[in-house]
Amino acid sequence: MKTYSGKRTIDGIKVTVDSVPLDEHFEVEVFDDKGFEWSYEGSAPRQLALAILVDHLRDADEARTHVERFMKLVIANLDNDWTLTGDEIEASLS
Repeated sequence: MKTYSGKRTIDGIKVTVDSVPLDEHFEVEVFDDKGFEWSYEGSAPRQLALAILVDHLRDADEARTHVERFMKLVIANLDNDWTLTGDEIEASLS
């Protein structure tokens, strides 16, 4: 199962999936073209929610269905440094 992580560094925000940079998935939808954010509700956290869900679910339409709720329940409540497992993502979607 994949592990997603994010951290704030002196060089900026880093978000990875299994230690590889997470794609923003702008080809699916652009909520914020400046990248990812978390710990609040907004366009950049919404972009992160979409990117995680597209990668995890492997279905852009299904990801769009859950993006708003996932952003509000999970992404908006993450700490500065965080990890999410696939199991945690699945639990948040049910």
